[in-house]
Amino acid sequence: MLSKNGVKYYSTLLLKKYRDRERKFIVEGKRLVEEALNSSFECEVVVVTQKFVDLYPELISNIKNNHTLEIVKEVDFKRMTDTQNPQGILAVLKKKNLKFMFEPNSNFILALENISDPGNLGTIFRNADWFGIGQIILSNDSAEVYNPKVLRASMGSVFHVEFSDGLDLYHELTHLKEKGYQIVTADMDGENVYSFNKPEKFVLVLCSEAHGASDKLLQITDTQITIPRKGKAESLNVASASAVILSELTK
Repeated sequence: MLSKNGVKYYSTLLLKKYRDRERKFIVEGKRLVEEALNSSFECEVVVVTQKFVDLYPELISNIKNNHTLEIVKEVDFKRMTDTQNPQGILAVLKKKNLKFMFEPNSNFILALENISDPGNLGTIFRNADWFGIGQIILSNDSAEVYNPKVLRASMGSVFHVEFSDGLDLYHELTHLKEKGYQIVTADMDGENVYSFNKPEKFVLVLCSEAHGASDKLLQITDTQITIPRKGKAESLNVASASAVILSELTK
């Protein structure tokens, strides 16, 4: 049984400042926890309610064999999650060590500038995962990947796609240009994505639909692309745009 102090400590991880300080984060829900436990992230503890234990005895047995498992009362469990109707299982994971430099391992890399909405960020991870993108670089002004809303929106894809979120995006893009990558930025004034001849090695940069690409980014951009507008909408949600562009550029 997890102690009251343990419940109090883990509940602090709902706040970003404590996730940053402790280098830990929480994933909640059966599907997300299973994805997390099968990933390369190190699990500190799995916390469950007795009701969940009774519902999923086989899963609990597997967890016990490989991880530390703690049972808590439902009232204590709710203190450690931000969902209205928690499923009764969460895992506390350790963040991976920060990298000092991004190292590419594919010819198509995704970069994100100022994607501040957690739902959009999580959906972009899910789309990237679907289309086989293996690496994502995030600017420091993007939403935190370990935000519970991002994790839920990604449907576990955060655990499938390698990401770097503690680096200077513009420094890393310049570094990638030196390695032969072209910087391709999605922007309203860009070339039609459906007629775009993609380079052999490139980084696709998606930006906030509210602010567009920054001047700093445009200065190092080689090509701008866009999805042609047919109707009267002012802009396309960045998560929706990511699905369209990734579908086209991964053909």
